[in-house]
Amino acid sequence: MSRADNYERFAPVERRIDICGDVYRFWCPPDVDALIDEEAFRADERIPYWANVWESAVVLAEEVAVLEGDGRRFLELGCGLGLPAVVAARRGFAATASDYEEAALEGVRYNADRNGAEGLAVRLVDWRRPPADLGRFDLVTAADVLYEKHHAVALSGMLAATLAADGLALVADPGRARAADFEPAAAAAGLAVEKQPARRPRGATDGPAIDVYRVRPRAASRAPRP
Repeated sequence: MSRADNYERFAPVERRIDICGDVYRFWCPPDVDALIDEEAFRADERIPYWANVWESAVVLAEEVAVLEGDGRRFLELGCGLGLPAVVAARRGFAATASDYEEAALEGVRYNADRNGAEGLAVRLVDWRRPPADLGRFDLVTAADVLYEKHHAVALSGMLAATLAADGLALVADPGRARAADFEPAAAAAGLAVEKQPARRPRGATDGPAIDVYRVRPRAASRAPRP
């Protein structure tokens, strides 16, 4: 059994997600609460947020879906099931999905296989100890990852370490209280942040409006746009 097929132990159920007119078929565990491991939570505050495709991921996937990859390097941080990364791979990016949870990466492989995202790479990444060989990327995304006190600083550090000199990061958040810490943390890490108007996924009439932060290295943000 491959690591992708091992994901079937969660008995995933299909969810169809329209991204700019293209329907992606994603399989998600049916009960997120049933995946909570109290011992893992006590040891490292792990909660299985990875097991759902949240609205922030849908909004980011829509942002990526209108871009041309042209072989540029793409990284998703805290990817969960990796919808934006799957879309990026289909749009021609050299895409990598990364997460702290191996089970999440099993889900990425499973869903990439079923959505024609050939070549999508996955990496197990702990933001506290990032791999030295991860490299830098033209586009970095992160969806709904600012839910604990320390995450704004950790995410800002990862963006500073992985963005190419002229790269762009898109960070999506559904208005969590901890997101207020992100802009000052990003500034302290040498990044410039522009906050877009909040919006819901296209066609949605309820649910949270999603803030999208456009993040660049500060030097690049001062350079004239072509």
